[in-house]
Amino acid sequence: MVEGKLGKYARSVSIIGIGATPFCNIDEDPDMKGLTEGEFFGHAALMAMEDAGLEPRDVDYFYHGSANPKFFNFAATPNMQVAEWFGMRGKGSVHHSEACCSGYVGLDEAVKDVASGAHDIVLTGCVEMACGLPVMGKPAHIRRTITTEDVIPDLEAIMDRAYTRALGGGHIGQDDWMDLYRDEYGLTETQIDDVLNTMSYHGRRAAALNPLAMLRTPFEEIAKQYGFDDPMEYLRSPFNPKTTQYLRVTGNAPSADGAACVIVCPTEMASKFKQKPIEVLGIGASCLELMQPHNEMEITKEAARQVYETTGLTPEDIDLLLVNDFVLCSQLLAAEEVGYLPKGEGWKWVMEGRTAFDGDRPINPHGGRTSYGHAYGASGMADVYEAVLQLRGQAGSHQVKNQPKTAMLRGFGGGQNCRIPILRTVD
Repeated sequence: MVEGKLGKYARSVSIIGIGATPFCNIDEDPDMKGLTEGEFFGHAALMAMEDAGLEPRDVDYFYHGSANPKFFNFAATPNMQVAEWFGMRGKGSVHHSEACCSGYVGLDEAVKDVASGAHDIVLTGCVEMACGLPVMGKPAHIRRTITTEDVIPDLEAIMDRAYTRALGGGHIGQDDWMDLYRDEYGLTETQIDDVLNTMSYHGRRAAALNPLAMLRTPFEEIAKQYGFDDPMEYLRSPFNPKTTQYLRVTGNAPSADGAACVIVCPTEMASKFKQKPIEVLGIGASCLELMQPHNEMEITKEAARQVYETTGLTPEDIDLLLVNDFVLCSQLLAAEEVGYLPKGEGWKWVMEGRTAFDGDRPINPHGGRTSYGHAYGASGMADVYEAVLQLRGQAGSHQVKNQPKTAMLRGFGGGQNCRIPILRTVD
């Protein structure tokens, strides 16, 4: 693996506005039913402008991301098709698609744009309507239910066609990294099950307090419906079956419809706007094709190395971590790989409740993918939205216990793409 190099930005860049829709299934949400993907994105974009105290005419350029626009929205150039929903007719823009890493890449591109001096005020956002599919020949708001038969062939599109797919390899190994961890540190399968169930439990505790989260019913209530007094008994039971060697149903992220946007500008200008600026100190990046063994671990390690080296920070400087954990194991494993939790000991911190939103080493205070929901391309931008809320102290009932100053996000998607931003409040 070849190491990358990350230089310092030519000028400092800060986040000044954020906006997000709830993550939901629009067919089951009376407030969202009938909206199109363009309306979802436009709603989040206008919220971000209002949050910053900006008008559409003030924004110089925008980035539009989604995991797979042709599949989920039957659109080849969606940025062109949504600009009028939020007052950006004629402004420059670009669409990008990096599977479930799209949101993190969107932040990276916007920050580099502003850091280069090309533009001063840039909006970047992502959207995905992942609970359904368009109906050919019908208006965009008419959608049909998505099926497993629809999804499986599409997942193959993230794999190299020349070798990986042709040789029968490449599907994301949901248990691969957990197997390595188990072998290295000698955990039993029961211990792993308890750790993952504990992460599910605390994620749902946070999501229950988060108005944007998709799954908000506490496990205590669900357990009672199945005749259990203890939610952990329910989580270990056949009513929550295993879908892989380690993951149970509650360890897999539910597909969601949703959008999120942020606005960035030079830090020297940021004090003119409504909110406390959140500086983007750096964003590490690494990618490995799915044929590479243990690629999630390797690219997480490399992206973290880059951003620590460039910013001069250490894991001890990080107060809050968000991990795109659509495979729940990643929450623990990535936290240890970036140094936020001690190697081989992080699972004990999970069991002690220290990584819960109200613990002293919080991870995913919005609920994480398995309770917040997974709108694929939009999930990373929703993580940025949450990190900014927490750094501002505006997360309400799910605000972390100790006010954070510095946050790290571990973005991962498509089984092969990683971005790791570090954000810090501007004094």
